[in-house]
Amino acid sequence: MNSTASAMERTLARHPPAALRGFTSDHPPDYAEILRCTHCGLCLNQCPTFRVLGWEPDSPRGRIYLMRAVAEGRLELNPDFREHMEVCLACRACQTACPATVQFGRLVEAARWQIQHTLPMTSGERLLRAMVFGLILARPAFLSLLSRGLWLYQATGIQRILRKSGWLNRLPSALQTMEGMLPDRIPARGMAVGRAVPAMGERRGRVALLAGCVMGTLLAPIQEATIRVLTRQGFEVVIPRGQVCCGALHVHAGERRRAQALARRNVTAFMREDVEAILVNAAGCSVAMKEYGELLGDDRQSAEAAQAFSAKVRDVTEFLDAVGLRPLPRRLSGRVVYQDPCHLAHGQGVWAQPRRLLRAIGLTVIELPDGDLCCGSAGIYNITHAKIANALLEEKVNQIRRIAPDQVVTANPGCMLQLAMGLRRAGIPTPVRHVVELLDEAGIPQEATLKPTPGRA
Repeated sequence: MNSTASAMERTLARHPPAALRGFTSDHPPDYAEILRCTHCGLCLNQCPTFRVLGWEPDSPRGRIYLMRAVAEGRLELNPDFREHMEVCLACRACQTACPATVQFGRLVEAARWQIQHTLPMTSGERLLRAMVFGLILARPAFLSLLSRGLWLYQATGIQRILRKSGWLNRLPSALQTMEGMLPDRIPARGMAVGRAVPAMGERRGRVALLAGCVMGTLLAPIQEATIRVLTRQGFEVVIPRGQVCCGALHVHAGERRRAQALARRNVTAFMREDVEAILVNAAGCSVAMKEYGELLGDDRQSAEAAQAFSAKVRDVTEFLDAVGLRPLPRRLSGRVVYQDPCHLAHGQGVWAQPRRLLRAIGLTVIELPDGDLCCGSAGIYNITHAKIANALLEEKVNQIRRIAPDQVVTANPGCMLQLAMGLRRAGIPTPVRHVVELLDEAGIPQEATLKPTPGRA
C-alpha cells in the first residue's frame, strides 16, 4: 500500500484543495464498490497496462484510488484523471484476479461517462465522436455502405496496389492500423436480417442471433457459418429485424446515453420474438447485452424488459456447450491455440466451453502462456492507444511463433482481426479462425469438397 500511496499522493498534490470537486450525480462510479477494493495488489500482474507501463496510476487499484479521491472531493476531474481512465483496456482481467470481486469494469465505464459529460472537448473530438458513435455504429445502413466501399477497395485491386507501393505507410498510424486489420476477403454484402432459418432434423428449439456491426458486415461469412452450425444442431435461427449495434463500444467509451438508446432498440426488436435464447458470437457484444439490465436500470419503462432480455443472452459457445453437440460427420485434426477473448473469459466467466467444443471435434488445444491476457484489440483501443496495443500484440505473436500451432482460434471479431494483423506483420502464415468456423467445417460431410470460407480474418 505504501507504493500506491506514494505514487497517488504525488498525483493528488498537483491539485490544490480549493480546486477540488467530485463526480456529478448522473451515474457516478459506485462509491460502495470503490470502497470494496483493499488495494492488495493481486490485480497488478493481470493488468495489461500496468505490465507495459509499470506505473501505479495505470493499474486497477491505482485507478480506483483516483476514483475514490474524486468521489471524496480530494481530486477534480481533469485531463490527468481522464488519461488514466482512458488508457485502461477495460479487459476486466483484474476482476478475475480480485479476491473481493470488485466490479472494476463498471467502475471505469462510469468514470468515463463522467469524463465525457463533464470535461470540455474540442470541436474536433465532438465531431469524431458524433461520426463514430452517433452515425457509423448507430445506423446499420451507413455501416453496410461503408462495408460495401471496403469490398470495392479490395475487389478492384486498389488495396493490393497501395500495399505493394508502400503508399499506405504515409498515412497516419491510426489509419494504417485500421487498414491493416481488414479481413483478407471482405464479403460483397453483409448479413441479411429480418429472416428465420429452419432447423435441420429433429427440432430442439428456437433462438435469435445478433447480426452485429463488424460480424454482420466485414465478417458476415462467420455469421452464416454460425447459422449453419445452429440449424444442424436442431435450432431454428431468427435474425430479428430492427436490431442495431449492441452499444458495447459506446459504453466502453463513456457514451452512456447513446448506448442506452441502442439497448432500447435491441430489447424491442428481440423481445418480439419467442425464443429460448439470444445468441451472440462476439464476446464484447454479449457481455454488454448481458448488462442491459444495469444499463437501463434507471428507466422504469425499460428496466424490466431489459432484465428479461439479458437473462436470455448467451455466447454461442456457451450455449452449444450447454445443450450438447449432436454427432458431427467430420473429425478435424491438428494443434490449435485458443486465445481467450477478455470479455468472454473475464467478463462472462466462459473459459472451458470453447475448449470443450474444439476438443469434441477432434482438435488438440494448446494453451498460450498468459493466454487470457488481452491481445490489445479492446474495441478501438488499438487505434487510440496503438503503442500499448502493439506491445501486447507483439507478446502474443512471439508466443504463437514459439508454439507453432496449425491454427489460432478465438471467439471475438476484434481479437481475430488484431491477431491476424500481428501474424501477417511478422510473416507467420498461421490462420486465425472463429470457433464456429471449425464447428461448421466439422459439420460438412466427409465426402463433400471443402472450400475456404470467404471473409476469414
